[in-house]
Amino acid sequence: MKLLLDFLPLLLFFVTFKYADGRQDWAAAFATDHLGFLVSGGKVDAEVAPVLLATLVVMVATVAQVVFLKATRRKVDLMLWISLALVTVMGSATIYFHSETFIKWKPTMLYWAFAIVFLVSRLALGRDLLRKMLGGELQLPDAIWARLNWAWVSFFTALGFANIYVAYHFTTEAWANFKVFGVTGLIVLFVLAQGLYMARHLPETAEPADGAAGPEKHQP
Repeated sequence: MKLLLDFLPLLLFFVTFKYADGRQDWAAAFATDHLGFLVSGGKVDAEVAPVLLATLVVMVATVAQVVFLKATRRKVDLMLWISLALVTVMGSATIYFHSETFIKWKPTMLYWAFAIVFLVSRLALGRDLLRKMLGGELQLPDAIWARLNWAWVSFFTALGFANIYVAYHFTTEAWANFKVFGVTGLIVLFVLAQGLYMARHLPETAEPADGAAGPEKHQP
């Protein structure tokens, strides 16, 4: 359920963009008629309309996600609060200026915010965020937790640069595909790589020595 909630805004963004991108004239007319009061100049061009509508959908979906979690008395993670703040600010700028540049920068700012959170947890608070999340389930040496934490800092930093590169060197459609499938694939591969790395450093389970008998074998 949580996984679905986490990916729902992203999926809705992608579906809305793809639908509107295939009907740009309709999307421009719809956005102008219904969102013109939110847009500078009151008119939305056909080229920008798909990403504008997709941005509005992801803003509503993210707000609804937070409201649902609060209404059901579930914890709203720090990452979601950061995402909500960024999508609200950058999304509003995208709609008002009817420019896709702002929403294209949003993922990069989010990834870099994640990197900063991992960095601050290590340097300022003296603890590793990943260890706080998984330390109750996995027992690893301090040095390994530190390496994993730095790996996440590096990964999110690089992911932010990758998003900007795709945004400025490829079409908006290619960027949307990268945002949904490319980034998701990279995260899955990175998590798998970290899982393999952690598995190498997990303490081995102690086994009884050969010939040792259980308590029941010593019964008279």
